[in-house]
Amino acid sequence: MSARTPRPPQETATDRLGRLLTMVPWLVNRQGIDVEQAATDLGITPEQLETDLRLLYLCGYGQMPDELIDAEWEGGRVFVSNADTIARPLRLGRDEALTLMVGLRALASVPGLGERDAIERAMAKLEEATGASSEAAARVQVAIDEGVEAQLLADARRAVEQHRRVHLTYLVPSRDESTERDVDPMRVVNLDSRWYLEGWCHRAQDTRTFRMDRITALQVLDVDGTPPPDAQLRDLDAGAFTPRPDDTLVTLRLEPGARWVSDYYPVESVQDAADGSQTVTLRTADTLWLRRLLWRLGGGGTVVAPAEVATAVAQGAREALAAYGVEQEPGPTDGPRPDSPATDR
Repeated sequence: MSARTPRPPQETATDRLGRLLTMVPWLVNRQGIDVEQAATDLGITPEQLETDLRLLYLCGYGQMPDELIDAEWEGGRVFVSNADTIARPLRLGRDEALTLMVGLRALASVPGLGERDAIERAMAKLEEATGASSEAAARVQVAIDEGVEAQLLADARRAVEQHRRVHLTYLVPSRDESTERDVDPMRVVNLDSRWYLEGWCHRAQDTRTFRMDRITALQVLDVDGTPPPDAQLRDLDAGAFTPRPDDTLVTLRLEPGARWVSDYYPVESVQDAADGSQTVTLRTADTLWLRRLLWRLGGGGTVVAPAEVATAVAQGAREALAAYGVEQEPGPTDGPRPDSPATDR
């Protein structure tokens, strides 16, 4: 197996903004700190720190020079001035406090989660500080993937914490089969109210994300489960399914009644036509789910490229019709939406 070259993580604008909001008051209270030491404590490189400091020249509460933050780092030491406003302690608004309290209540209901005492202490402080907001938060009920057994979730968390390999029996709906695989777990994460286990799959020899409600059995093995050095966590900001550059690029034509596909599935491009149809491109590592989707759409969706996928779709449709003794081509339909290919396929 050839080793994959790790791709450097790309920082989002949200991540950088969060770092800057934290960095300014931190530096204001450490005037004259060494550049190298500041970068180390902030978890960034000296070059990134200097880039952030240059950006601060454009930040402030107005547009005049005396309303913008001033930063100096010549001589190897950092001085930040005119930043009193942003350096003040942050205060939560009513809506922010309510959101945080609802989130803590949801977190406290997670099976197998430790640190409940810390969560309860934080809740108590917020309720004392917000008053009426606590009553509103108590009326909000949050359900997090009740289909996952508490023991299964607890075992998965334990495997992550103890760096133990797990053996999974996993149901792949797109192929209507159960698979056995060994996985070095990297994290357990909740996304869109569903629990996922992400780790290095020895069967696929790559990082995979498994929906935990599709794990029918999980055994924690007495084997070291440290993933290989080139294993990387996926960026789940856009969802659980993250297409790879080497996945098959497929072009589809969707009739007006099938336009929901471009909203329901992650696509790379969408081109609208005057007649209401769409031409979309998407990537997939396994075209079986895509073929089933197109069979359900009937004439509502067709494969433009690549030719081998179009041929497979047409051949499968002919075989299905022949089995039912039907000779005509299938007609357009809005058929039921299949499960999203959000996880291992």
